[in-house]
Amino acid sequence: MWALLIVTLPTRPNAVRLRIWRAIKTLGCVALRDGAYLLPIEQAEPLEALAEEVRAHGGSASVLALAPRDDAQRDELLAQFDRSDAYASWRSGVTALLGRLDRLDETEARRALRGLVDALQAVRRTDHYSGSAAVQADGDLAALREALDARFSPGEPQPRDGERIARLNLARHRGRRWATRARPWVDRLASAWLIRRFVDPEATFVWLADGAKAPRGAIGFDYDGASFSHVGSRVTFEVIVASFGLGGDAQLQRIGAAVHYLDVGGIPVAEAAGLESVLAGLRALHRNDDRLAAAAGTVFDALYAAPGGVP
Repeated sequence: MWALLIVTLPTRPNAVRLRIWRAIKTLGCVALRDGAYLLPIEQAEPLEALAEEVRAHGGSASVLALAPRDDAQRDELLAQFDRSDAYASWRSGVTALLGRLDRLDETEARRALRGLVDALQAVRRTDHYSGSAAVQADGDLAALREALDARFSPGEPQPRDGERIARLNLARHRGRRWATRARPWVDRLASAWLIRRFVDPEATFVWLADGAKAPRGAIGFDYDGASFSHVGSRVTFEVIVASFGLGGDAQLQRIGAAVHYLDVGGIPVAEAAGLESVLAGLRALHRNDDRLAAAAGTVFDALYAAPGGVP
C-alpha cells in the first residue's frame, strides 16, 4: 500500500513552489507523472502536511491510498524506489577518498569522512525499501573508518560488532597451503589472486570437492567454517583485504566492489558484467583449477594496474 500525492502547485509565490519541490525530493518520492508522487503508506503524514501547505497558497492537493492490482504491478512500483544508483554515486566518493588518503592530513581526512557519513544518511532517508546495496554501503563505511584509523590512529580502540575483523600477522601466513572449494568462481578466484599477490607469494592451493575437508594445516577460505569467509556484509575477498590491513589500497577496494556485486549483489559496478564474462570464458577454457586460477590472476593483475581501476 502506498500514499499518493496528487498536486497542482500554486503559480505564486516562487519560494513556495521551490520549497514544495525540495520537500518532495527530500522525502524520496517516486514521480508517477507530473503532479503525482508516491511514498510508502507509512509516509502519508508528511505528504498530508505538504498538501495542506499547497492548498494554503492557492494550489490543489490530495493524498490518496493506492493499492497495486496484482503482484506484477507491485513489483513495477517497487522497482521505481530502487536507490542503487545513488549508493553507487556515494561509493565513488569513498573510493576517491581512499585514493588520496596518503596525501591528506588527519583533519582533512576526518572532514571528508564526515561528509560521506552525511551523504550516506541522506541516501538512506530516501531509501524506503533498503536491500543489499544499503547493507554493502554500511560495510564500505566501516572499511573506510578502519582505513582512516589505521592511517592516523593505529592504537585507537575499536568497537566490537559483526563487521569488525581482527588484524592478522602476514608472517604467519607465508609459505602455506590454502584450501577452497573446487571450480572456483568470482570471489574464490579473486581471493586466490589476492592471497598470492599480497599475502603469501608462495601459496599453493587445494581445491576441495563437495563435502571434502581441508588438509591438516591448510588455511581455508570461502566456505562454511573456513578461516576466511563472509563477515557481515563483506565477501571473502573484502574480509582478506581487511584482515591484512590492505583496506587503504584504493585499487583493491575498486576490485572488491566488482567482486562483491558479482558474488552477492548490492551496489552496481559498471564493469562487473565485463569481468564476469571474461572469468566465465576462462572457466570454460580451463578444467584444471590451478590453471584457471593462474589465468584469472592475470586478469586481476591487469585490473589492478589499470588507471582508474574497475569502477
